[in-house]
Amino acid sequence: MLQLSIFLENSIGRLAAVLEVLKELNVNIRALSLAETKDFGVLRIMVADPEKVAEQLKLREIVATTTPVWVLKVPDRSGGLSDIMSDLVKQGVVVEYMYAFVEKADEEAQVVLHVLDEKVMKKAVDILGIKVN
Repeated sequence: MLQLSIFLENSIGRLAAVLEVLKELNVNIRALSLAETKDFGVLRIMVADPEKVAEQLKLREIVATTTPVWVLKVPDRSGGLSDIMSDLVKQGVVVEYMYAFVEKADEEAQVVLHVLDEKVMKKAVDILGIKVN
């Protein structure tokens, strides 16, 4: 499978702006990972037809590339990932990075956020009425 990697400047609102473009393109994000460096971040996402999405993003001057990745099915039980990783290591596999997702069981996806200011986030959640676990 191909993963779509989008390079983002570390500036306020940049992630939201790119997500808005993906929304306009009617792209449904199945999984994502956001990694940061000092000056920019890398948004890695799994979507249908990533090459087509990358082309559309480039037309909007958003730097995006596709990268081949493996999507493994892992037993949803304690130790399921450990067992597979141990087997891969024994085979000499080196993992550069990884992220995971679980297919949703209902109509709501769950997203994990780390925020700079917990008080600001709490206030926003209260104002917007966002459901949290």
